[in-house]
Amino acid sequence: MSLLTTRSPAGVAGLAAAFGPDAHTDVVVEPTDASVGAWVGAPSALLHEGVFYLSYRVRRPIGQGRGISNVVARSDDGVRFETLAVLDKATFGAESLERPALAVTQDGTWRVYVSCATPGTKHWRVDLLEAGSPAALGSAPWRTVLPGTPQLAVKDPVVVQHDGSWHLWASCHPLDDAAQTDRMSTNYATSDDGVAWTWQGTALRGREGHWDARGARVSAVLLDDPEPFALYDGRATADQNWEERTGVARVTDLGSFAALGDAPIGSSPHGLGGLRYVSAVRLPDSGLRLYYEVTRSDGAHDLRTTVLSEAT
Repeated sequence: MSLLTTRSPAGVAGLAAAFGPDAHTDVVVEPTDASVGAWVGAPSALLHEGVFYLSYRVRRPIGQGRGISNVVARSDDGVRFETLAVLDKATFGAESLERPALAVTQDGTWRVYVSCATPGTKHWRVDLLEAGSPAALGSAPWRTVLPGTPQLAVKDPVVVQHDGSWHLWASCHPLDDAAQTDRMSTNYATSDDGVAWTWQGTALRGREGHWDARGARVSAVLLDDPEPFALYDGRATADQNWEERTGVARVTDLGSFAALGDAPIGSSPHGLGGLRYVSAVRLPDSGLRLYYEVTRSDGAHDLRTTVLSEAT
C-alpha cells in the first residue's frame, strides 16, 4: 500500500496522523535548557546495516551561540542514541551551524554535509566531511562543496543516492534584500560523486496566498515509494521564521515537486506551530520512522521520533 496517493487523500491523511494528538512519539534529544531559541533538531537520519544513525543540530538563543554544533549518533532501536562525534562551529569558522545531511557511499565511506553561516553576513554555504566511520567524522577535514554566491545563501541539504547518481535538494535564500533574507525555495542539484554538484533549477517554491507563501524547504525525499513524495517546511510570513510547519508534495520528477493540500500536515499546538525538518527512514517492513524538530510549550524545541506503519 502506498503511503501517498494522488488519487485519494488517504495517504496524506496517514502522514498527518503521524503528527496528530493521538500519535505515539518519543523524545530523542532535549534542548540544552527550557527557553526560546534553545533548540535541538534539524535531523538527518539513515538506517545502515540494521543500525540507526542520526545527525542533528544543537542551537542556543541569539546572543548565546546560535547553532553551536552538529552531533552524529547511533542507535539500535531508533530512539535511544549514543553520541559518536560532535562537530563544533569553530571548526568551520562559522557563526552558526544548521541542518546536516548524513550519507554513506557505496564503498562504505561516511559523509556529513554541514550547513555553515558566514560570520557577519546572511550568507550560508555547505561543507563536506568524509571518514571511514561515523565516529571518525568528528576529526575529519572539511571542504566546501556548495559555496553559494554573494547573492544566494545555500543550506539544509537533503542528499539521496538513486539510480547510480547523487541527488541534492537545498534551501536557497536570496540575499538581494537584507531585510528579507528569510525568503526561501528549494533548488535541485545532481552529481556523479556527491562532491562536485551541478544545479538543475528550482524544485519547489512557496505558493502565493497559501500557508507556505513565504517559502518552501524540502526536508525529506522518498523515491522508493510507488508514488514518490517529499516532505517540506513552509511558512506564510517572516514572523514564522524558525517556526515552520510541515507539508507534503508529489515528486513529479526529480527536479519538480508539486505541493499537495491547502494546509500543513504537521504542526505543534504551541507557539507559532513549529514542526519542521522531518527526516524519514524506510523500515524493513516498509513503514517509516520519522524524526523531526517540534516547538514545546516553553518555546524550546525537542527532537522527536514516531513510526508510521505501512497500514496507516
